[in-house]
Amino acid sequence: MVRVPVQTELFRWALERSGRTEESARSKFPKFSEWLDGTRPATVRQLETFANWTRTPFGFLMLDSPPEDRLPIPDFRTTSGRTLRPSPDLLETVQAMQRRQEWMQEFLIEEGQEPLAFVGEANMKDSPKKIAESMRSALGLSKEWAKQEKRWSDALRSLRQAIEAAEIMVVINGVVANNTHRRLDVNEFRGFALVAPIAPLIFVNGQDAKCAQMFTLAHELAHLWIGAEGVSNLDRLQPVGAAVETFCNRVAAEFLVPIREFETEWQIVAMDQDRFDRLARTFKVSALVAARRALDLRYIDREEFFAFYDHQIQTSVELRKRSTGGDFWKTQGVRIGDMFGSAVAQAVWAGRLLYRDAYKLTGLHGKTFDNYIAGLGL
Repeated sequence: MVRVPVQTELFRWALERSGRTEESARSKFPKFSEWLDGTRPATVRQLETFANWTRTPFGFLMLDSPPEDRLPIPDFRTTSGRTLRPSPDLLETVQAMQRRQEWMQEFLIEEGQEPLAFVGEANMKDSPKKIAESMRSALGLSKEWAKQEKRWSDALRSLRQAIEAAEIMVVINGVVANNTHRRLDVNEFRGFALVAPIAPLIFVNGQDAKCAQMFTLAHELAHLWIGAEGVSNLDRLQPVGAAVETFCNRVAAEFLVPIREFETEWQIVAMDQDRFDRLARTFKVSALVAARRALDLRYIDREEFFAFYDHQIQTSVELRKRSTGGDFWKTQGVRIGDMFGSAVAQAVWAGRLLYRDAYKLTGLHGKTFDNYIAGLGL
């Protein structure tokens, strides 16, 4: 039986980054104390189990010292100059999306795709109104596009589809790949944007309340317009850290709820008890987004907004708990994205992509993958 000595600090690093404790490790692995002090090193199989349990790449345990956990893209979650350590779930999600984007870029270039002119066309010296107008124009949306929808949830779906039609990849997922045991922490991040002239990508944390996802989607869209990729975390729809986050919030707000139209409607509903619901029905955004716009324009104070926000999120959480679960295939549609899924299907059928590689890119395998691409209706 082969035993492999591992540096004590590597065990502790793996536990810390995964949110595990030494106590839980001793409960899971009875000989863990002996691993730590080196009196009886773990076997290869035991180390593999430990690596899986802590979500640590096995090879990292063979290093002389812990590697530095760094996101491969800018981290806009920083506060007071302090960079937050990314979890293994966030790291793996960003890396997986980068692999998707890299493959998609190669596919589109072979198809003759031209660079998207709107990516990085703006900067933070431009007005949010100007950028919001450019975003609507590129997506083929009128200023009152959402009012044509019956519900804000329909508007969210239409917005996602319009973004993908503009050759921007959109992924909404609340777990790592398809692993329902590894839920993404909404308190860690709400979304991120990967900027590129071909196949730019927006990721929205699906664990966030549905009523907040539209704002995150618009926020990350603004990141593409100013060419600033990175990970975002909106604390109760408020930006955390960098100035770029505040700016993208302003653009997102103007994109979803234009200021002039909002001010006109506010005069009508200001004294009503259900004013945010009425605004939501008018603009086809969630009541939460309507309340946030009122806060932006100082029609309500932060105390009122945060009380409303907490109530809305709690309601959303309770509804999710009572839910019997969504349709598996519809879920895959937003986890993979129509644009990316269709490209993978075409590449497989044309013999340009091995099934093995398609499985890795989509997180689907065997008959599940076959049924997914058959359902795309291509």
